[in-house]
Amino acid sequence: MSSDRQGLLRLSKHEGAGNDFLVLLDPEDELRLSDAEVRSLCDRHRGVGADGVIRVGPGNGRADLSMELHNADGGIAETSGNGLRCLAQAAVDADLVSPPSFTVATGAGDYEATESPGSARATIDMGAVRLVGPAATDPSGRPTQRADTGNPHLVVRCEDPADIDLAVVGPELAAGFADGVNVEFIAPGPGRDEITLRVWERGVGETWACGSGSCAAAAVARAWGLVGSNVLVRNPGGTLEVALGEKDGDPVFLGGPVRRVADVVVDRSVLG
Repeated sequence: MSSDRQGLLRLSKHEGAGNDFLVLLDPEDELRLSDAEVRSLCDRHRGVGADGVIRVGPGNGRADLSMELHNADGGIAETSGNGLRCLAQAAVDADLVSPPSFTVATGAGDYEATESPGSARATIDMGAVRLVGPAATDPSGRPTQRADTGNPHLVVRCEDPADIDLAVVGPELAAGFADGVNVEFIAPGPGRDEITLRVWERGVGETWACGSGSCAAAAVARAWGLVGSNVLVRNPGGTLEVALGEKDGDPVFLGGPVRRVADVVVDRSVLG
């Protein structure tokens, strides 16, 4: 949904494994949201509430659509796996693209999305996951590995993510990165080729799921010998499916549930 001359913003709200986004359709590329407006929209007490706001703009010749992603703090993020899956559902519902497959331009490059009308699932070709630098340890001695999925991640192995004081440890680890980082705490299991994950997202805090973080965590877990190439990532909000390429540089596919929660009309004058 979009905006009208009365200053009303018309958005749709979507969630993928509990990672929720407000989607603003802007195929004419006419709308811009300030950081303060995004913070107001994402406020769960005084606004609508979301982990981020996605503005869907026109394509660029290579891609059918473009994505501008704001985190809940108003800042711009390069990309989001679950955000792309929510965008895919919104774009197909609004007949902006011809399903099932189309391409979305983001700050991290172009991504292919697959979604069909009425579908409760969406899949994204996330491109390659790149492991950055050697493995290391955090101040508590836990193994860590940086990864790049178009946005930055730090994957940390622990005994049980539920035992981590994420509100404290997440920002402490993220503070060591000048441009910020998403921090994923993972443990193998509960089943074979499964990992359990909790995430502290840059510009948001703890979220119920992270698509790009699930891809980063799966790639690191495989490098550590914990899983194979097809990985179920148990996020607090639901399970995401990551299919890793057979070799480094191969594309990684992210799949899972996506749900349209509501259509929302907001008086822009109350924002910010």
